[in-house]
Amino acid sequence: MELLTVNQELCVKCGICAEVCPNGIIGMSAEGPQMLYEPACIACGHCTAVCPVAALDNVKAPLSKQVKLDQYPVINTETAYAFLRSRRSIRNYKKDKIAQEKILQLLDIARFAPSGCNSQGLSYVVIENPEKLKKITEATIEWLEKQIETNVEWAKPFAGLAEVYRKTGVDVVLREAPYLIVATVPQEFSLGHDNARFSLEYVELYAAAMGLGTCWAGFVEIAAGAQYKPILEAMEIPDGFAVAGVMMLGYPKHTYQRLVDRNPIKVTWLA
Repeated sequence: MELLTVNQELCVKCGICAEVCPNGIIGMSAEGPQMLYEPACIACGHCTAVCPVAALDNVKAPLSKQVKLDQYPVINTETAYAFLRSRRSIRNYKKDKIAQEKILQLLDIARFAPSGCNSQGLSYVVIENPEKLKKITEATIEWLEKQIETNVEWAKPFAGLAEVYRKTGVDVVLREAPYLIVATVPQEFSLGHDNARFSLEYVELYAAAMGLGTCWAGFVEIAAGAQYKPILEAMEIPDGFAVAGVMMLGYPKHTYQRLVDRNPIKVTWLA
């Protein structure tokens, strides 16, 4: 079975499908588009999605699974600017439960984030059990203390963080977030970390649109990435998989009233 099929009655031989193919493996002939090298197809669906007359079908990106887009949804620049600038990392959460359907909706959009060569490859663990979350915080502090004790240079400035936890019991790691999203990948998957970054950034932005708050759990992610066993066990990460990204989730406890400034933009123009 050929990977690419063309409806000759519909095809107008415009060549757009060949032009947008990321790997340049679609060529044009008198009969229209043809696949030049099937093994290099990354199943991105560009060819079928761009065809103005729906003349193409691709086994790896079937036309039947695509949604007709009558008008490209563009948010006006003012709204987009305000939305992106007002996003904040949330470290204070309500205890309210989030419906499972809402979390699935949130994670579903992550499937459409960019990934290297359309490799995707992510799966997710959602943790809401308070005891497991507490174990993850405790294990992360233990791991951080080990780094400090062995004079790991980057960990030294965070000695106070571990001390605060030991003296007060305040959750300085997960901030008492009621949910934790863990992106996992096969251990041998070299693009896993990058793909998780893109994926969870989609989660972060879409969460804000849904009235939810998020914050990257950096210490947990680093410790889990270092294969610290107590954390992996608390997360129930299966053998052969690695943690590629970790994000807190919950309903924000507070509403921010102002937009905070950042460092001035630095741009170098090369004419």
